[in-house]
Amino acid sequence: MTRESSASPLIYGGDAQSPRAALPVLPPLALYIHIPWCVRKCPYCDFNSHTASPVLPEEEYVDALLADLDQDLHAVHGRELSSIFFGGGTPSLFGADSLGRLLKGVEQRIPFASDIEITLEANPGTFEQDKFVAYRKLGINRLSIGIQSFQQTQLEALGRIHNGDEAVRAAGMARQAGFDNFNLDLMHGLPNQSLDDALADLRTAIALKPTHLSWYQLTLEPNTVFWNQPPTLPEDDTLWDIQEAGQALLAEHGYAQYEVSAYALPGRPARHNLNYWSFGDFIGIGAGAHGKLSHPDGRIIRTWKTRLPKDYLNPAKSFQAGEKALANDEMPFEFLMNALRLTEGVESRLYPERTGMTLESLAEGRREAEQSGLLQVEPSRLVATERGQLFLNDLLQKFLT
Repeated sequence: MTRESSASPLIYGGDAQSPRAALPVLPPLALYIHIPWCVRKCPYCDFNSHTASPVLPEEEYVDALLADLDQDLHAVHGRELSSIFFGGGTPSLFGADSLGRLLKGVEQRIPFASDIEITLEANPGTFEQDKFVAYRKLGINRLSIGIQSFQQTQLEALGRIHNGDEAVRAAGMARQAGFDNFNLDLMHGLPNQSLDDALADLRTAIALKPTHLSWYQLTLEPNTVFWNQPPTLPEDDTLWDIQEAGQALLAEHGYAQYEVSAYALPGRPARHNLNYWSFGDFIGIGAGAHGKLSHPDGRIIRTWKTRLPKDYLNPAKSFQAGEKALANDEMPFEFLMNALRLTEGVESRLYPERTGMTLESLAEGRREAEQSGLLQVEPSRLVATERGQLFLNDLLQKFLT
């Protein structure tokens, strides 16, 4: 799932008055589509998701999504879409007819790149073979399947509606439906989880031969059931053992870590997420969706849409709930909070290209981070050391005063 946030005003080390240049080349453009309904809300989930009624307003919601997109077309500036990501919620609750009408409407408004990546999030409990064959025929070419665990006690603790056998079958059904590129979402650090249990989950996932694995630690987020009624989580030593052993197991089977919690076979990283982490642009449509849009004059705007589905579908209410223009002194944090999550970082030139700011504006923070062993001494790249990856918040603080 894509997590978006907007930073509050910050001041960075360096010349806070550095002028921001116009952007001669705009970043790649992606589209995020939020479908906010789930069969049941999970106790750990802090995404904008809502329990589905027996009949979903698919037709009305697709109409609203296209009308929402129309209002963001001014920010396209002649670009094509490099990727589309259906997130949620559970997008696979929508039928192929609805998603097909939506994709057709999107393509009529913004051209698709010839090699566009189109990802749909799905849960094993919503897998239907015929539906997924139809999705593939629409041009959806990547699935992200929310497994979380294969063990029944953990699935029950996490409030999931599927069982381990359904999770295994889901991967097979994805291949049978024609998806040769799919991600499995898997959590570790689950309630009372042992090292052996965590590695058993990971081995089961690897055996299903996904092209991509999102393997991340359960965290307790505000405004969730788990935040108010916290389960018993493993001790820190166990969590560290799980992390080290799991990363070694993934590497042994050819899954390279390219982001804090993302692992992929060669040539299979998620292009949509890479665009996000490298400060690319994305239009966000749907209830609660966030967007980030650059303009040729150097303005960079973050947007967010109305959260509640009933308000989003109300013609009397605006789709957009707010927007924020990024100030010069916010730019280092906004750029680096994502770019430094990538294990190989980004080329240094990307900072001025994507922000309109000079590399010199990073000089003081960069020097302090290098001296602290958090940032690699490599002029052509901005990349965290292994220590910097572990203490990313400390690293980012070097660019603030």
